[in-house]
Amino acid sequence: MGHGGRPGRRDEVAQEHRNSGCGPGAVEGVRPVRHSAAMASSSSSAPLTAHAWDALGGDPALLARVSPVVRPGVLEARLPVRELARACVGACALAAAELAAVRGGGAVPGVTVDDGAVAAAFTSERHLLVDGRAPVTFAPLSRFWRTADGWVRTHANYPHHRRRLLAALDLTEGEVPAVEAALAERSAMEVEETVYDAGGLAVALRTPEQWAGHPQGVAVGRLPLVERERLDAARARAFPRADAGRPLPAAGVRVLDLTRVIAGPVATRTLALLGADVLRVDPPGLPELPDQHADTGFGKRSTTLDLVTGRHLFEELLASADVVVTGYRPDALDRFGLSPRALAERRPGLVVAQLSAWGGAGPWRARRGFDSLVQAATGIATTEGVPDRPGVLPAQALDHGTGYLLAAAVLRALTEQTRTGGTRVVRLALARTAAWLTESRGAPSEGAPAGVERWLRERDSGLGRLRYALPPVAFDGGPDDWARPPGVWGADDARWC
Repeated sequence: MGHGGRPGRRDEVAQEHRNSGCGPGAVEGVRPVRHSAAMASSSSSAPLTAHAWDALGGDPALLARVSPVVRPGVLEARLPVRELARACVGACALAAAELAAVRGGGAVPGVTVDDGAVAAAFTSERHLLVDGRAPVTFAPLSRFWRTADGWVRTHANYPHHRRRLLAALDLTEGEVPAVEAALAERSAMEVEETVYDAGGLAVALRTPEQWAGHPQGVAVGRLPLVERERLDAARARAFPRADAGRPLPAAGVRVLDLTRVIAGPVATRTLALLGADVLRVDPPGLPELPDQHADTGFGKRSTTLDLVTGRHLFEELLASADVVVTGYRPDALDRFGLSPRALAERRPGLVVAQLSAWGGAGPWRARRGFDSLVQAATGIATTEGVPDRPGVLPAQALDHGTGYLLAAAVLRALTEQTRTGGTRVVRLALARTAAWLTESRGAPSEGAPAGVERWLRERDSGLGRLRYALPPVAFDGGPDDWARPPGVWGADDARWC
């Protein structure tokens, strides 16, 4: 969830475009071939972009296609957040450009990574307006709290997590003073374990050194940034030939989106931008935050489906799906027959993308987690804080960065399938992205921040008039906006277009 912050002032309203058809439909517009004098090299982010591209299995020769537009002052932090954000978006855009060339022929298009667009997108939840109303990005009980011996971070944006937090603290009311008093009497580690045992979310603040010695920190450090696996010898993917011109990279690709919160929805929102038919599927009894859906639902359709009573509908969707993206704890969906191998048996040639908070190994692998909690546990909040209080990154960079890397991993898997086939599995974790950030080196961002107005747009939707951040993924001839705004959460039919 977001770190809050004041939205930028309203920009001039862009000309309204509409697409009421099913699926992505026609794109809002395409980016022209660019030869901008504003483009500049960035030696500080180049190693991170190369690292991300290597983790994705990309051809290093293609890195020359990436041109950054550096804007001082954006995503200012002690850690190299701007460089990480630029690398994640750049790798995603390059993966999209590569797939566009595979499908349409010719050279890989040039990629532009504009710091301003990236910063606006990484803080998109702060810039969202729904009929002029700014969303609440954090609930009152989602924050840092002093304990008897330190600090904890809690997450209680969802009603069920709030109830469990209060139950763990033996509280019947959820007012801030009561929670503050209850936490002040307990140690940070006691709170962490008690709340997690009750099904809630709380993490003790740690230093980078403490996390490095923690069993989960050790386990995460052994994971690759992007886990990539080929499960079988399914035949090579054959995309249909385009009737005319270059198709969008993911045109015709059907994506089952089983993700929530920010990172997973950012990934599938990006795939929708690139032409995929994305259907988000949620359990009917699990609530969603309306403003969160308004921010991450662009380009997609949304339905609710019980995986037990509606199993036949899910299997019909799976039978013609190309990609399944999940954002739950490792193994949480296995009981529904949704492990990668079970999916591969029923639908050979899938791309299965899995996202988790803490990674697929270690004692915390089955724990729930959010960006803010991972920042607290891994030492990021200590690094970004002051001596008497923890701090936060200037954006939920773990969520957004991992989301763009997840989309990039899917795009690269599709490209690899055109050459060598196989059911492909990719796995990413917020905690592994955090390790990448804390291990990286870069100079702090300095200077006056660039305004975001040029990267904001407005349009009508079924949710009202929306102001939103434009997508930062940009390559020559690619789309510059989503084909459709978000609709009402859960209101679409469980079918492909």
